[in-house]
Amino acid sequence: MAQLLVRDIEGEVVRELKIRAARHGRSAEEEHRQILRETLGSKGPPQSLKELLLSMPDVGGDRDFERPEDRGRTVEL
Repeated sequence: MAQLLVRDIEGEVVRELKIRAARHGRSAEEEHRQILRETLGSKGPPQSLKELLLSMPDVGGDRDFERPEDRGRTVEL
């Protein structure tokens, strides 16, 4: 496993990390690992476009997305 060393962290940040770790019943080091996993880790398998579209909430009406009638342009022949 790799190691990560972070220098020059403000004392207030370290204090908040320790408080957060205590709330979750973990060491500060484990809390740090968990924060990194949650923030940078995989969000699960990628969704297909169909799955993504189906997961969107059903709001608005179709007319919100209608294009104006195309009347073309006048052409002189």
